[in-house]
Amino acid sequence: MTVENPSPGAARPGLPSPLPGVPAAAAWLGLSGLIPFLGGAVALALLDGPAGRLAQDLVAGYGAVILSFMGGCRWGFVAAGVGAAGAETAGGDADSAAEGSDETRETWLRYALSVVPALYAWPVLVMADPARPALLGVGFLLLLAADVRLARRGGAPAWWPTLRWPLSLGAAGAMFAAAALA
Repeated sequence: MTVENPSPGAARPGLPSPLPGVPAAAAWLGLSGLIPFLGGAVALALLDGPAGRLAQDLVAGYGAVILSFMGGCRWGFVAAGVGAAGAETAGGDADSAAEGSDETRETWLRYALSVVPALYAWPVLVMADPARPALLGVGFLLLLAADVRLARRGGAPAWWPTLRWPLSLGAAGAMFAAAALA
């Protein structure tokens, strides 16, 4: 008896993707990742004093971690060879790297841009300012715009923007709410 291996985007019985065209696992795990954002905003609405400051730190910490993770996704796309430049040089072709081809420059740029979210989130995280969540919210919106552009250019899966829109808007909205409640 052979067991068929469904495609990554195929719905499993009982667990269809809530986002059309997005693999079910990515959709469900991504959407569940909004729970700490929303919970943090609610906690800030309900708590004050030391508990409120702890909630503020937790919201900012989670936002910084997820923003950094999103940059890691972009790194993964390049490493996996998604997109023309990644397909040419992801395997570490020393000859093309030595020649300094356009593909190599583009690959270097894509890798470099993938670390920007972490480099943005890190100093925001260590700020002692209640505006930290708002700054992270701005980061999510900027990264959303960059990710939509990346997918249009073939550097991310075609379904990536469908996943990123609700997740980024949910995360940014919760971050802005958390900043307003801080």
